[in-house]
Amino acid sequence: MSAIPSSADVLPGVVVVILLDYLRRHQAWGWMRLVAGPSSFKDVPGLLFAKVMGSGHGGGFGLRPSATHQGLICRFSGLDLALEFLHGKQASALREHARKSWSGVLSVSASRGSWDQQPWPLTDAAAIPRAPAGPSTPSRPLAILTRASIVPSKAMAFWRYAPAAQADLNKAPGCLLAMGLGEVPLVRQCTFSLWRDARAMRDYATQGAHQVAAAAAHRHGFFSESLFVHMDVLQMAGHWRGQDFGHELGLNQETRHA
Repeated sequence: MSAIPSSADVLPGVVVVILLDYLRRHQAWGWMRLVAGPSSFKDVPGLLFAKVMGSGHGGGFGLRPSATHQGLICRFSGLDLALEFLHGKQASALREHARKSWSGVLSVSASRGSWDQQPWPLTDAAAIPRAPAGPSTPSRPLAILTRASIVPSKAMAFWRYAPAAQADLNKAPGCLLAMGLGEVPLVRQCTFSLWRDARAMRDYATQGAHQVAAAAAHRHGFFSESLFVHMDVLQMAGHWRGQDFGHELGLNQETRHA
């Protein structure tokens, strides 16, 4: 993997997310990917950041680990290199070993905090081709990534809030997909969620169990480091929990030439 840039660097910040539910006969193969971590991707052109993470049972947020669910989160220096990776052998092998998968190319539109002491810069909008807007242009879904390093002595207090927040997320109107991910069990957690629109996301974030959990985290200082990222979905593909998210891993033809 290329050297991690300093916080002063300005980068396009194109994000790739791959969610996986491995076939049971490939559990051992998937486990080896988790053990190897980002070292497996050290030679990928344009890769600035990579994390391979496990998940809770069923891809959820609980303390019981899943034997088959994993997630890969990457940042690339450019859109073309991100798409090249998604079409390449390594990403294809991940999907071929999975019973279900979801892949997305995303641009960062808002970011607060850091991950491994590195902030996530906003995507250079000029580097992302887009189709012309119009009254019939469908709105793109948006994605939210939250990540936190939990203070070990406060981990149990934090986890008391998780079940109710997960239950609300699973039934939240407008939530198309959500997965809990873990870099280190119990204390380094990540959530990735996909939303129909910004209103649906805000409705979930500002009320109910999530709002209570967020207020408690701030009040009691649960986190030693945290990151919140708002992303626009440029393209996505896959099947996840009975939903079809399309088949084309790349920008559609009209967007490529916009």
